[in-house]
Amino acid sequence: MPEIAEIARVVHYIRKYLAGKTIKAVIANEDHIVFKDTNNEAFMKAMKGKKIVDAKQQGKYFWMVMDSPPHPLMHFGMTGWITFSQAPEAHYRADTADDEVKEEKIEWPPRFMKFELDMEDDEENKIAFTDPRRLGRVRLIDVAADQIRKVSPLKENGPDPVVDGLDEAWFRGILNKRKVPVKALLLDQGFISGVGNWVGDEILYHARIHPEQYTNSLSDAQQKQLFDSTLHVCKTACGVLGDSSKFPADWLFKHRWGKGKKGGNKLPNGEKIDFVKVGGRTSAYVKTRQKATGGTAVKVASEGSDEESGAEKKSAKKRKAIKAEDDEEYGTPVKKGKRGAKAVKAEVEAAATPAKRGRKKVVKVEESEEEEEEEEEEEEEEESEFEEEESEEEPVKKKSAAKRGRASKKEEVVINGKNQPETPSSGRRSGRARK
Repeated sequence: MPEIAEIARVVHYIRKYLAGKTIKAVIANEDHIVFKDTNNEAFMKAMKGKKIVDAKQQGKYFWMVMDSPPHPLMHFGMTGWITFSQAPEAHYRADTADDEVKEEKIEWPPRFMKFELDMEDDEENKIAFTDPRRLGRVRLIDVAADQIRKVSPLKENGPDPVVDGLDEAWFRGILNKRKVPVKALLLDQGFISGVGNWVGDEILYHARIHPEQYTNSLSDAQQKQLFDSTLHVCKTACGVLGDSSKFPADWLFKHRWGKGKKGGNKLPNGEKIDFVKVGGRTSAYVKTRQKATGGTAVKVASEGSDEESGAEKKSAKKRKAIKAEDDEEYGTPVKKGKRGAKAVKAEVEAAATPAKRGRKKVVKVEESEEEEEEEEEEEEEEESEFEEEESEEEPVKKKSAAKRGRASKKEEVVINGKNQPETPSSGRRSGRARK
């Protein structure tokens, strides 16, 4: 996802190729999602014949300053970008030097184009806004150029660390007032504009702070280090226009990619890079360097051992092989945990007591549903780096909870060994179990 450094790159190239130019022609494809609070026809009408004076940025937002309102304000979302017909190197490429792509030929019009601007007296000078996933936004802001940041959506955003700078006293005050994981606060655009997932991870890596540690538990020294690291990472990344081939060699960025690949992610010295979900996003961090020092979203491990995040502990618990023990009472290996113990106990009681028809079948159904739930939980833990919409997650959680409830009722029928009184919540499955 384009963050503060990538936006600085686009602003640089707009200034280089478009500032002082007049728009001769505009092509805008209809897209009611990308064109926010406007439409393609209104955009074409507003842009044609206008002169581009400048380009500016606030965090992940950028806009072209026109010779008169309205001004086009844009946000890339996850996959948006501006393609320059005269500058193939303007496109962000991870770990690819600009010189390596200058001679590339650009396909025109580019795929997934939302709008194209052609310049007067320069037929080869064109730009196009592209977005394959349609999560970007294009708005028209009908106010004077110097008032753009005083209206929505920019007025709700925090300061840009590079354009505006940061006040250390204000910064510390926010940390002390809030009680949230520090990574989640960094991602909050109302706090600071432009910090996204990789920039946030880089800041915390340099500050040696665990991403799940609560903001109000940071020491004075940690607050200072976080403040300095925020400015250092943002200014350095923007200073090289997001060209990651020019990032310092000791940056986490150089080694964090390729999660899940064979061999895993490691620093050059062999230290492992781990991942934990914080604020709905997957965060990369190094346990050996980023210790949780207290007041964290997870219980800190004892001194000398690596602390594990809540997500890591949950995942490890589910995946850990459960050791079998010889149980004297039942004479059979018993799984640890309430569900495993109850299932085994139910089987033993069923074998010792004349069982009603259908009892063993209920146990098998209960076990199969438990396996199905475990598979669903495994799938949830393998979510992609980008957070899913809540509306899509809630039905899955409700379905899983409903299955656990049904499994619990079936288990009760097996253990008690007798019919249960009819209740409004017994449902059709309980009725079948009694039969």
